[in-house]
Parts: sequence; structure tokens; C-alpha cells
Amino acid sequence: MKKSGAQIVWECLVKEGITTIFGYPGGANLPIYDAMRDYPQIHHVLPRHEQGGGHMADGYARVSGKVGVAMGTSGPGATNLVTAIATAHMDSIPMVFITAQVTSKLIGYDAFQETDVTGITLPITKHNYLVTDVEDIMPTLREAFYIAKSGRPGPVLVDITKDAQQAFVSDWEYDDTQIVLKGYRPDFTPAASSIQQAADLINSAKRPVILAGHGVLMGNAMSEFKEFAEKNNVPVAMTLLGMGGFPAHHPLNLGMMGMHGESWVNTAIQEADLLLAFGMRFDDRVTGSLNSYARNAKKIHIEIDPSEVNKNVRVDVGLIGNIKEILAQVTPLVEKNERAEWRKVIADLKGETAVRDIVNLPDSGHLYAAHVINELRRLVSRDTIITTDVGQHQMWTAQYFKIEEAHTMVTSGGLGTMGFGLPSAIGAKLAKPDREVWTVVGDGGFQMTAAELSTIAQEKIKVNVAIINNGFLGMVRQWQEFFYDKNYASTPMISPDFVKLAEAHGLKGLRASTRAEAQVAIQEAREYPGSVVIDFRVEQEDSVYPMVPAGAALNEMIRRPSVIVETPQDE
Repeated sequence: MKKSGAQIVWECLVKEGITTIFGYPGGANLPIYDAMRDYPQIHHVLPRHEQGGGHMADGYARVSGKVGVAMGTSGPGATNLVTAIATAHMDSIPMVFITAQVTSKLIGYDAFQETDVTGITLPITKHNYLVTDVEDIMPTLREAFYIAKSGRPGPVLVDITKDAQQAFVSDWEYDDTQIVLKGYRPDFTPAASSIQQAADLINSAKRPVILAGHGVLMGNAMSEFKEFAEKNNVPVAMTLLGMGGFPAHHPLNLGMMGMHGESWVNTAIQEADLLLAFGMRFDDRVTGSLNSYARNAKKIHIEIDPSEVNKNVRVDVGLIGNIKEILAQVTPLVEKNERAEWRKVIADLKGETAVRDIVNLPDSGHLYAAHVINELRRLVSRDTIITTDVGQHQMWTAQYFKIEEAHTMVTSGGLGTMGFGLPSAIGAKLAKPDREVWTVVGDGGFQMTAAELSTIAQEKIKVNVAIINNGFLGMVRQWQEFFYDKNYASTPMISPDFVKLAEAHGLKGLRASTRAEAQVAIQEAREYPGSVVIDFRVEQEDSVYPMVPAGAALNEMIRRPSVIVETPQDE
């Protein structure tokens, strides 16, 4: 069949099983958009900014388990995708970004809207391509999808020149033969001796702790992980992105580790004699000072990417490969163990935790972010999908919104991208239209991508938006309070009337300033048939506790000071 390069792009997307894409048209990719109407089986979503479209595709990928696809034109269209590409790269999200390039004969001449997008994105993609020949479009896109979803997932960019989109292939047929790439080995199998060595360390450990990361979810190893943990009764500490890989209310789940993790979790890690790192990369926000990190612990690292093993923390056993398959081999070699003594030690470490006091205190008329998120968790179902922006509200969500099921929390971990929450929620809703979807955002990050409220209106979907509005760039303000003598330089901010902003987009807007109002607003938003934006006016100078200062040991935490209970005065 005679096919243009633009048609071949759509043919390949159909063959890859893609049903939803997020893209923005422009001069250089008009041939692709001209061919789009011939492929009604693919739903195209028009964001209001390419970055938003990239985050939508990211949220779609995280929730659906499929490869996310985002498109943009040349020049600014491609560069606007860069933040979304870097976000996906840091969190190992399988995505294919298709950008357009100026006509091949103009490359290198500073043509209108010409940008070297492959050069720009080389450090933040798993791989990228520049396609100048129509014959190369199909094999390149097939490779791109294979690379994106195999091994350690990640984003791949394919930049296609306009003339390649317009050219034709006379006798085009789709090639569905197996892809084999020279020099690319995504599958690893650890030696049996390493498996046995790991089992021996586990069986001899007295104070082990599992560090459960994003790899548990990406490897779809939740059931194998649960079987392993329960058989050996090993307490589980979660990374931010690992949440959902192990039920929050499981007796072995200690909670989140790291900079804003639970104090007893960080202390347990420091006192452990064995750390089992499952699909996590020992990020600095997890370890604190490496010089003092779990000095007395042996370490086992299960990781699909060999470059991550021994990169930040030296380990005793590295098991490189698919975590689902590795756990299936390790678990039969592990002995049953109650670990009653070690679990009692950790239970004693919990004690009275000030970070939870805010939720339990009598209502003094003040609304804290913790109240909002606690009420949200109480009122919604356990399979509700929640996305977040980045900042204090992200950490409060991690602490208070107990994640019980896999792939129900979507957040930017590695890059920490403000503006991620709203568009990723749109992608999540389109991936799972029958699920309830909320996004918890700050007043700062929300305004970076608030234009995507129009995308919600155009797509006629229901996504509820909870704005934790404290009038500051909250996390930056917290650092200024703790480490810069309260020099609040450029962190106080004014915002539009979010209720009117919602209404301007054809959505419903609500506002809450007390705990009682918050409860009513959440319930009203759930019952309303369309999308609702809620402006939660919370305490302005509240901080996230505990906090491990940058460069400090993991157990050197700043804890919440005593909370003063204010009794409302009678009028």
C-alpha cells in the first residue's frame, strides 16, 4: 500500500496498541495532523501547552501501564516538552515523544523554528532519533517503543523532518518481526550463587528492613513482594514513588523513609543489620549523608539497571534483573521468621508522634493541610487515584493519604516538577475513566499549568482539584524559615480567585477555610457530576515534619515543636 510518512506514523501507533495521545499541532507536524482523521481509533487530546501534554501522557502511562505518547511541532513545540521528558526520565516512565523537525535540507541553517531537539534531549532520554528519510519512520518508531518499555523503562524521542512526513513509500507493509538491537541488552539474570548468597544474608539477619521503591510497581511484582515480606516478616520502608507497591495498612508497612519520612522509619534503617533495596536507587533524599548511612548494615540490591548498583551506596550482593523473577527465586530459599524482637523495637520507636498530633487535636478553627488530606482519605474509596504537584502538599499527601493499591498515586519524584499535578491527573483519568481522580496541588505549582482546566472542560472529564492555598511557595518558604533566618525572599505570592477561575473555565469552584467546610466541600465535589476546583485556605506558615536537613544523617531530624492548642473565644 502507498503510504505517506505521516500515515506511517499513525499506522505504527495503531500497531503498538496506542489508543490515546496528547499533542499540539504546528507548522512542521501539520502533515501528521492532516493524516490524523483517517485514524479515529486513536483519541487525540489537545493540551493548552506542550509541557502539560507531556505530563498528561506521563500520568496516563503510570496509571495504565502502557507507553505514553506526546507530540509537538519543531522549535518551541519541541523545547516545551523538555521538562516533561526530564520528568519521565528521572522516574523511569515508558514514553515516546514524537516531535517534528524542519525540512532536512534546512537543518543547520537556523531555519524558522529549527531547534536541535535531539541534542537538547540527549541527556534526558533513554535514546533519541532524528529521522530524515520516510523509509526509516517505521523501524525507528518500532525501536522507540521497544526501548521505552523494555529493561528499565524510560522516554524515547523521535524527531521527524517535515519532508520525511510528506514523502511516500510505494509498497509499504508493517514489519512485525522481533526487534534485536546490537549493544542493547535489557534482560539480565543473576547467577544462582548470588541468589543463594542473598538468601543466606536474609536468613542470618536479626534486624532487616526492606526499602521498597518504584521498581516494585514498574516490575509488577506486588504479589511476589508481599509473599516475600510476609514469609520472613521483614518490616517495609517505602520511597515516595514506591507507595502503592505494598498496602499502607499492612502491619509490616512502616511508612515513608527519607527527608520527610517517619522518624521511626529512618531510625530503624540506621539501626538495621541488613537493608534489602528493592527497585530503588538510593537517592540523596532517601539516604541523607552517605558517610553515616546504615553503617552497620549489609546491603542487598535488586535492580534492573546495572548502572545503579554500587553507584551511590556500596552493596554486598547485587541482583540485576527483573524483580518479579528474582523474588520468585529468592523467596523459596528464605526461612520463615517471626522477627518478634525486631518488630517490637520498631514499635517502641514509634512512641508518640507529634507529626500526627495536628489531625487528632480538637478543632481550634484553624485549617491545616493535614486536615484536608486526612479528610480526603477518609471520604474517598481506596482505589481513588490521587496525583500531586511538588512541594509541601506533596509530602503531606505522602504522609496522610494512605496508599493501599498499586498505581493509585502519581507524583514527580526525581525531578520534582512543579505544574505536574493537574495535567497528570487528566492523563490518569483518561487512562482509567471509571476511577475517581483527585489532584492535590499547591497554589504555586497549580498556576504553572492551570490553563489545563480548559483541557478538562474540552474533554468533558471529571477531575477534582484540591488547592492547598497557603499564600507562599511553601516548601521554599520552609527552607527559608529553617536555614535562612526567615528571609522570605520572593516566596509570598498572591493568586487569582480560584473559585472564579474555575467558573471561567466552565467548572465548579468551592472554597473552604475550616475543617467543617473542608469536609462539606470534599463531599460536594464528589457528588457533583463535573470537575470541581476547591480552594482550601490553610495555615500559611505550617511546615512539613519531620525533616532531615540536607547533608545530615538520616536520623538527625527536625521534629515538629509542641503544638499550641488555641481555644476559640466566645463572641
